[in-house]
Amino acid sequence: MKKMNLRDMYPFFRSDVWVDVDEEVADEIRRFDLKESAYRLRTYRHRAYYSLDRNDGVEQHVLFLSISPEEVYERKLSRQQLYEAMCQLPVKSARRIYAHYFLGMSKVDIARAEHVDERAVRKSIQRGLKKMEYLLKNM
Repeated sequence: MKKMNLRDMYPFFRSDVWVDVDEEVADEIRRFDLKESAYRLRTYRHRAYYSLDRNDGVEQHVLFLSISPEEVYERKLSRQQLYEAMCQLPVKSARRIYAHYFLGMSKVDIARAEHVDERAVRKSIQRGLKKMEYLLKNM
């Protein structure tokens, strides 16, 4: 039998309360304390603070707000303007901008796929973005 102080385990005890427990129970409590402290250290080191969502939808509702119909309409208009501006670009620039920003390809990969120098792809994308900026400002 081991003596344990309940004040160490429960914060609402203001004075020492000693109890006798089996050694198996004491070892299990100690093992749990070690696991909990290791978990806290791991989350601190890796900055991994996990969600406490109970799957009742509260966190989902807070993080992913539903957008209003006005916002849906504004996004639709801005998307249309973006596509209209891309359609007014030269075919190469539009294709390269689409591959880089929409498909996530790197400029080096685009250059390899088109068998051109990477600088040409960079300049083409840069010129295309400047022209799109000009077109979008004038819409």
